Amino acid sequence: MTAQPVLTTARLVLRPFAMSDAADVQRLAGDPGVAATTLNIPHPYEDGTAEKWIATHAGRFEQGLEVVYAITLDGALVGAVGLVLERVHRRAEMGYWIGVPYWNRGIATEAGAALRDYGFETLELNKIVARHVPRNPSSGRVMQKLGMSLEGHQREHVMKRGRFEDLLEYAILRSEWQARVRPGS
Repeated sequence: MTAQPVLTTARLVLRPFAMSDAADVQRLAGDPGVAATTLNIPHPYEDGTAEKWIATHAGRFEQGLEVVYAITLDGALVGAVGLVLERVHRRAEMGYWIGVPYWNRGIATEAGAALRDYGFETLELNKIVARHVPRNPSSGRVMQKLGMSLEGHQREHVMKRGRFEDLLEYAILRSEWQARVRPGS
């Protein structure tokens, strides 16, 4: 793979994380509201966790395993969006989080659309999936706005804070994305 490109949208810049983002990651991702409905964000968010996480990004990108972006708005870090790649199957799982002060502004949808397009255009994926816990319907609405369709309900599929949680899985195929981007082609 080549160097991870910067992606831009009407309002956002998606760029690789830098170590200088660690304090903002800890502050934003460490909010109980963010951690409560994400699968992989711990709470409390201990010192050093953000640095360890950021340190994995470049190597995982170079190995073709993952691409993770810092979502910035007017230069400020507001969240993250990424794809965990399964190159042999040309598919990826999208994940994202947005800091609580930036909720309900369309940021996850805008960033997700940029990453979806990058996944299909540049990474030549055939399918992108995303999952959310049913008690976070806002995340499901983001997935629907990205053109994803509900593919399944995985009952008690993950353990979160000592409780089994269901997951709802959404996906979009390359052909569906192409029909949205280039209708009639």
